[in-house]
Amino acid sequence: MHKVLVVDDDKVLQQSVKQALEFHHFNVDVADNGKEAVNAVYREKYDLVVMDVNMPEMDGIEALSEIKKHDPSIIVLVLTAYSNVSDAVKAVKEGAFNYLEKPITSDNLVALIKRALKARSMVETTAFSAPTLSLGDENDDKFVGESNSMQKVFNVIGKLAKVNTPVLIRGESGTGKELVAKAIHFNGPRKENKFVAVNCGAISDNLIESELFGHEKGAFTGADQRKIGKFQYAEGGTLFLDEIGDISPSMQVKLLRVLQERKFTPVGSNREISVDVRIIAASHKPFEEMIKTGEFREDLFYRLNVLPVYLPPLRERQSDIPHLVNYYVNYFNNVHSLEVSGVTPEAIKIMQEYSWPGNIRELRNTIEHCFIMESGDYISESSLPQKIKAGDKASDENESEDAIIDFRGIQDSVLDKDPTEVDNSQYQFTFAEREDGEIKLDFQAAKDKFEQEFIEQALKLNKGKINQTALNANIPKKTLLRKIEKYEINPKDYYQ
Repeated sequence: MHKVLVVDDDKVLQQSVKQALEFHHFNVDVADNGKEAVNAVYREKYDLVVMDVNMPEMDGIEALSEIKKHDPSIIVLVLTAYSNVSDAVKAVKEGAFNYLEKPITSDNLVALIKRALKARSMVETTAFSAPTLSLGDENDDKFVGESNSMQKVFNVIGKLAKVNTPVLIRGESGTGKELVAKAIHFNGPRKENKFVAVNCGAISDNLIESELFGHEKGAFTGADQRKIGKFQYAEGGTLFLDEIGDISPSMQVKLLRVLQERKFTPVGSNREISVDVRIIAASHKPFEEMIKTGEFREDLFYRLNVLPVYLPPLRERQSDIPHLVNYYVNYFNNVHSLEVSGVTPEAIKIMQEYSWPGNIRELRNTIEHCFIMESGDYISESSLPQKIKAGDKASDENESEDAIIDFRGIQDSVLDKDPTEVDNSQYQFTFAEREDGEIKLDFQAAKDKFEQEFIEQALKLNKGKINQTALNANIPKKTLLRKIEKYEINPKDYYQ
């Protein structure tokens, strides 16, 4: 139950607000002026303060300053008469979440309080970088993720929420990049406007411009009506460009122009449209290397990377795993209406020793798997997936399911033949003849050789286009990119 302090020298309004909040299951205390409010905050822990501006002894602006000095996490909502709206605006600049003009209605007040609590929950949830939003105002408010790396992330988010600069969020898949973007948006000056997310990696090169900037009727085949793009749709709010590292060089130029001039031209149009949108981008790509090879524009990178946010992978903050596990146990207890009491120390130890290549997303799925398998009160080692129990040794020997390549096609040509009949000039590093005349077989070397040649051939057939290669060769895009990096293959060598 959230604890709220109502501060107003008008006793009638004070009690009216108190009763309305108690009806919605808030725990409410009251104070008659700013001085009493500050003293109350020093004594008790409050989630939120609802406070008038004009009060005797200490006004709301001064009290707000003292409260924020004592505990910056406390949400403050300001009540003000119409004639004093300028004071309320000043209070917002000083750290108040928002203000309401008198006379107020209980519905408007409660709705604003719930939005404020949800916004704070997003930031706090981001401290452990969950891949999905928390349960909002139904979730217990607490920090989960005590590692220094995540506390640094939390502090950077707090700074970015106060400004309108572009943001670049970097981190591996599953670390929670979209949640960070939402936390920045919903705790900043644009929180009342739209948050629009676009996955650039999921849109083909010939459609991405129309998706972002819109198009006129007849601009291209199939454009049977005018379409508003995501930039125009997100006017006044935030546009989240996930996997921005996948966009083409030509789109990078157009995106840079929007960032610099705040204008764009829809496809098939001669008119320029001015836009007021904050850009938050995210990617797992190695931008520094991409800049060297010309795959990503250096000027766009630095335009986005003003105050970078780096989300560390879960393997680099294993001390957070017990807290994350407890969070998801509570989460799935609510989702599935169960009463799992916790996780055994043995199961926690196994999870802490695992490297979590899928990061938080994989951990979340693992806990849900355990909820399905476990029949006791505690999640035990027996309910963990075999992959987790086997640990990283098994992962080294067998790649994850999305990265498996079928080697049956080379068995007849190489592995089933007499080694003395094999043309070693093609597989010279695969077969090594020892001095005693015996032949040494190296499966891993043969596997690597096959993978490299397969990917090079696939890129050649698809003219170096990543998305097309992944689709036509039946390779998950994430796996293809990882193999390209592993074998130092340059897709540009296959452009035609």
